[in-house]
Amino acid sequence: MQTTRGTPLSLPGEDHHVRVQARPPGRRRVGVLLTVAAIVLALDAISKILVVAKLSDRPPVRLLGGLLKLEETRNPGAAFSIGTGSTVIFAVVAVVVIAVILRTARRLFSGPWAIVLGLLLGGATGNLIDRLARSPGVLRGYVVDWIRLPHFAVFNLADSAITIGGVLAVLLALNGRQLDGTIARLTSHRHALTAESNASTASIESHESNASDQPDHPVGPADPVA
Repeated sequence: MQTTRGTPLSLPGEDHHVRVQARPPGRRRVGVLLTVAAIVLALDAISKILVVAKLSDRPPVRLLGGLLKLEETRNPGAAFSIGTGSTVIFAVVAVVVIAVILRTARRLFSGPWAIVLGLLLGGATGNLIDRLARSPGVLRGYVVDWIRLPHFAVFNLADSAITIGGVLAVLLALNGRQLDGTIARLTSHRHALTAESNASTASIESHESNASDQPDHPVGPADPVA
């Protein structure tokens, strides 16, 4: 099914129209995506190097009255210690995610989406490097986590970037923002019909008003005097 920018689209089985507000495509935002990803990756790598060097085999560092603790842990699972027995699977998933993001960059014209994908790319790459380079082996390496909050799993900056990117992605999708820079607006079918009905009524009333202003008989030349 094809759509045209700036025209309404009715989806089968849906009680709404999709209106797409066209915007000039501008230039691709690949540079923004890669810059954000590089910043996230650098901060994550530097923090892990410092944590391993300073916090290994040491008691946790308590900050903010114990609200925040810094401690080195090794996580074989996904973000926030999920699925600790599936390290290889998560490594493969990270590779697929990175490949999809890089492929998507070819049609990326939206600045907000570039930031979101940069967060996801940097976070996924940061944890993937741990799985590739750390013990016990390639694709089985344990990720370094070091931030602990009360009643919460230990995590790292890469996990934070992935979580923030995921939340922002949902918000962008809910606001109709597209990767190509356009904005999709959802208008209920009932509202669309009401607007069309009001426009038709106004047109009819205008036509009737113009007709009532005309004389009952056409005005012609004066009758000759007998």
